[in-house]
Amino acid sequence: MSGSEPSHRADRAALSATYIGHATLLIRLGGTTVLTDPNFDEALGRFLPRVSAPGVPLDKLPSLDCLLLTHAHADHLSFKSLDSLPRDIPLYAPPVISRWLRRRGYSHSEPIAPGESVPVGGFRLHAAAATHRGNRYGLDRWRHESNMYLLETNDVSCFFAGDTALTPESTHLVDKHIIAKGRRLDVAFLPIGHAPWWKPGFRKGHLTSDDALSLFDRLGARFLIPYHWGTFNHVTSTAFDAIKRLRAALPDHPNSDSIKILEPGETFRLPAP
Repeated sequence: MSGSEPSHRADRAALSATYIGHATLLIRLGGTTVLTDPNFDEALGRFLPRVSAPGVPLDKLPSLDCLLLTHAHADHLSFKSLDSLPRDIPLYAPPVISRWLRRRGYSHSEPIAPGESVPVGGFRLHAAAATHRGNRYGLDRWRHESNMYLLETNDVSCFFAGDTALTPESTHLVDKHIIAKGRRLDVAFLPIGHAPWWKPGFRKGHLTSDDALSLFDRLGARFLIPYHWGTFNHVTSTAFDAIKRLRAALPDHPNSDSIKILEPGETFRLPAP
C-alpha cells in the first residue's frame, strides 16, 4: 500500500497520504490536495538540524488546494515554508493564530475554531481543540490555541491530531461526525513522541508511541499512520526514539497489520473496505 512517489490519480472518493516529514503530510481526499503543518526547514532554530530530507521537496509538490495548521510551535509553523507556498489557497488555523498570521501579511489565513466545520473542495473539514499548549514563545500564552482536524467525504475519512495528549476527549471529533453516523474512521494520523522518565510532563500535551496505539484502538480506525518522527532531533530525545519504541510494540499489537509506518516520501493508498 505504499510507494516511493506520491500519486493523485485515484478517484474522488479515494484517500492517499505521503509522509514528507515531522507533521507535514500531503493528503489527497475527495479530489482535494491538502498539506498539513508545512515545515521544510533545514533545522529547528540553531541547534536542531534536520536529520532526513523532506520526502517531497518544496519545488516538487503537486498543485495544492489548502493548507492546514494546527498550532504555532516552530516545528509545525514554519514562516520560511509558508513564504514558499501558494497564497491563493486557504490556510486554515486556530482563530488566534489566523489573526496573527494575517497581521504578518498572510492574508489567505482563514480561522477555524473548535466545533466549526467548513467545506473544502471535495470534503468537509471539522476542527476540535487539541490538548496541547501551542504558543510560539514563552510569554505569548494568549497564542496557545491548538486544533485537531477531521477530513471527511460521504465515504472516506481521516483524522489529523496535530499535537495532543491522550484524554477522554481525544475521540470526540470522530465520535460526533463518524461513529454517531454508523461509520468507521478510515485513517488516523497520530503523532508519536518520546521523553525520558525524568520528564513526566511530556504526556500532558503529547502522545507517546504507546499512547498513540491506545488512541488508535479507541478511535476504531482502519489504519494508523504515525508521524512526528524521523525529521528533527529534540533536546530530550532523538528523531528516532519514538518510532523504535513503536516498532518494538507492534508484534504484540492485535492490529499490527493496520499500522503503516511510512518513510519520508512513501505514499499510503487506502484500500477498498
